[in-house]
Amino acid sequence: TGSRIPERPMTCQSPQTTEGEPQAADETRIASAMKELRSTGWYWGNLTANEAKAVLQDSSEGTFLLRDSSQTDYLFTISAMTSAGPTNLRIEYKHGKFKLDSVVLVRPKLRQFDSVVHLVDYYFQLSRSTHRSDPNSQPVATGPNGTVQLLLTKPMYAAAPSLQHLCRIAINRRTRQTQNLPIPNRLKDFLTNYTYNV
Repeated sequence: TGSRIPERPMTCQSPQTTEGEPQAADETRIASAMKELRSTGWYWGNLTANEAKAVLQDSSEGTFLLRDSSQTDYLFTISAMTSAGPTNLRIEYKHGKFKLDSVVLVRPKLRQFDSVVHLVDYYFQLSRSTHRSDPNSQPVATGPNGTVQLLLTKPMYAAAPSLQHLCRIAINRRTRQTQNLPIPNRLKDFLTNYTYNV
């Protein structure tokens, strides 16, 4: 009858190894992802979908946060305000890579990333740079009201980030050549510990 077999959700608990790497590599990758996330300020940890909706309710389109997924097959979820209201996008982890849930997103070929922060940073930069010039280049999520454009333009902080962290982000947005800056090596190390724009 031409019926389509639904894809099995990706899981972080798969006993498979990553191209010969032991499962310890996955644990190291996830631990590293958690360490990066904790330094962002927009990682809310164990927040439910309803709590995330309440936090985002009066926000502008593009405001987002990242939280632990309430579904056991996923590690993380991006909760974002869209033109149709708050929505949730799960993040898959498989074979050592993170990507947005391809079941929810309309675009079938989604990029994969070594870290969750890298994934969010990519869509953050894409949203900020291309939304005005080419809105159709954005990923589109399916929701209860049809399809909506995924924009990640403004992180919702769980707590005010440190001034040092905000300065680091501002510098990262201006240059990738931190080793050439006329600053002490200790500050260069601090800048290279978090190389993202969000």
